[in-house]
Amino acid sequence: MYEIMVSSQFSGAHALRMYRGKCERMHGHNWKIEVYARGRKLDDTELLLDFKELKAATNQVIEYLDNKVLNEIKPFDKELNPSAENLARYIFEQVSKLINSPQAEVYKVRVFETPTSAATYQK
Repeated sequence: MYEIMVSSQFSGAHALRMYRGKCERMHGHNWKIEVYARGRKLDDTELLLDFKELKAATNQVIEYLDNKVLNEIKPFDKELNPSAENLARYIFEQVSKLINSPQAEVYKVRVFETPTSAATYQK
């Protein structure tokens, strides 16, 4: 099994609903994102997937989130609490729609709220 990973980042604010503590108030993070893809075979150029393709898809999804109050944009406005866990799942699903093929698929996304705290969603 082959695996590749790209990382990116964005800035955004959120307030956790139904939470008791400091994080229930609006606050911001410089979020770091890692997106992992894997597959069993390499293509004709002996690549699993071009890093540029995975990075472009990741950045396309992150562009929607960047410099926003996450509580004000779908699906975090009502459907999902804008937690790191839900952000990881959201990014996983959106990048998967852009990247997944018989050759390679996204299988894990890790979202860092801080350099020492992260949430992961994986298949």
